Amino acid sequence: MGESMTWVQAIILGAVQGLTEFLPISSSGHLRIVSEVFFGDDAGASFTAVSQLGTEAAVLLFFWRDIVRIVRAWFAGLLDKSKRELDYRLGWYVIIATIPIGILGFLFKDQIRTGARNLWLIATMLIVFAIVIAVAEYVGAKRRPIEKITTKDGLIMGAAQCLALIPGVSRSGATTSAGLFMGLEREAAVRFSFLLAIPAVTASGLFSLPDAFEPAGEGLNASGAQLVVATIIAFALGYASIAWLLKFVANHSLYWFVGYRIVLGAGVMALLAAGVVSAT
Repeated sequence: MGESMTWVQAIILGAVQGLTEFLPISSSGHLRIVSEVFFGDDAGASFTAVSQLGTEAAVLLFFWRDIVRIVRAWFAGLLDKSKRELDYRLGWYVIIATIPIGILGFLFKDQIRTGARNLWLIATMLIVFAIVIAVAEYVGAKRRPIEKITTKDGLIMGAAQCLALIPGVSRSGATTSAGLFMGLEREAAVRFSFLLAIPAVTASGLFSLPDAFEPAGEGLNASGAQLVVATIIAFALGYASIAWLLKFVANHSLYWFVGYRIVLGAGVMALLAAGVVSAT
């Protein structure tokens, strides 16, 4: 069992979660790296999942109108075939795309909590997936808007989301890259990536709530009050990062994040090789 988390740690880790959840740089990887490098311990998979509820609330609030519109259209389309337009289809795409990560997340939850949090793995995945994002940015046609999204897009982006179960990959990085490979516009790929995150991240956070107060596995143990404060911080910074990212990708490529991931991954590898930090 790990040590008790301090308030400074809870505030910093909540901020890290909020700033990194929606950027294609891996929030779980960042939480693991920051907690190990600065605090000499792991924030823990439960803290990671529960603080995600703050960023999840941010995406729910940011896309609330879209969500209500899609849900209404989905139910209307079920009852009336003439109303099966874009929002009805988007509802189905999100449902279909969520099934794979739901099944794998449940089956491999113990491995995700332990072995998959090794810093060598995280640093490697930061670099490897940086290359994947760079290739997607380079070869993607970026011609199709969100109105042209298909069932095939939903299935492939849903399958890609499963890669996010490996810390260091990045949920938004995996799904956005898949969208770019399928020829979606950068902004369309990012927007659909956000919609896809809603059910998966909500389920992950709620599923881990009991463990957060009676932690399973190693890592720092946060109190209920610390979890609440960290989650509120993650919410505020998460909301700001969504707004920023949607504006950024409209005018800039993902290469900026590729460079950052490679520098961070190489830096962590250097610290590990020098014995400055522990991999587990």
